[in-house]
Amino acid sequence: MARSAHSLDLQGHRGGRGLMPENTLPAFAHALALGVTTLELDCAITRDGVVVVSHDAVLNPDITRGPDGTWLKEEGPPIGHLTYDELRRYDVGRIRPGSAYATRFSRQRPVDGTRVPRLADVFALARRAGNETVRFNIETKVSPLHPGRTLAPEAFARTLIEVVRAGNMQQRVTIQSFDWRTLKVVQQEAPEIPTAYLTAQQDFMDNILAGQAESPWTAGLRVRSFADSIPRMVKAAGGAVWSPYYGEVTRENVREAQSLGLKVVVWTVNAEKDMRRMIDVGVDGIISDYPDRLRRVAARLGMELPPVTPVR
Repeated sequence: MARSAHSLDLQGHRGGRGLMPENTLPAFAHALALGVTTLELDCAITRDGVVVVSHDAVLNPDITRGPDGTWLKEEGPPIGHLTYDELRRYDVGRIRPGSAYATRFSRQRPVDGTRVPRLADVFALARRAGNETVRFNIETKVSPLHPGRTLAPEAFARTLIEVVRAGNMQQRVTIQSFDWRTLKVVQQEAPEIPTAYLTAQQDFMDNILAGQAESPWTAGLRVRSFADSIPRMVKAAGGAVWSPYYGEVTRENVREAQSLGLKVVVWTVNAEKDMRRMIDVGVDGIISDYPDRLRRVAARLGMELPPVTPVR
């Protein structure tokens, strides 16, 4: 089976955390050198208003060492409570040995001394690589369940938009979130930036909450109002992309979403057999911790690959 050129958006999840320390400049440089369509990443905002790249709103003890080089014993302070200079004192270049995370990502290569980067640093890295086409899929790490950890959705989204515009990256950025309140603000404040609606209905994450009267995640929308169709719900919300957990994807709901004009980008697909299945059902993009595997699968299927651009 072969797909047309440029038909698969190959995304490195957190820069490809199966290979390099997640959401770091070494990870993004490695992904650019491998060749990805999109760098997928997460953002937080420091107390002094700096947009940084981090999956967790608080410092994660599985990947964080303090200024003295010792592992955090528990969750650190929220990033939103630290200045950027304070945050840079922490090392995020290695997984804690013996942790479940280390077992899960045993191939990850450590880069000691790595700091949490600014989003602006990631944009600059792509420029250094001479890559004028790589996209950035940026998740807003805001949660209605922990409002005190971050800026409010409105302020968070506006601060992020400022950095994207300052980097002149509006045409290369998609903003994604499980918390659809931030996406609503993006559509109002920066309609030129497409929005991607993350969804899951799993024990580990459920932002749709179909069995409840209302979900705090979906900006007042209820899936029951759309005949239990999440693609229709995303379309009504103004999304350009539906980004579901891959285990919930079928040929039928992919076709439904695409018939509504949505692109379908699934997360997080790490096994080659699952990558092949996602391509077979027709998704537009795949987010993976292992972009090297995804490139290999795409190549075997005769798909055109994104360019390889080492950082100079």
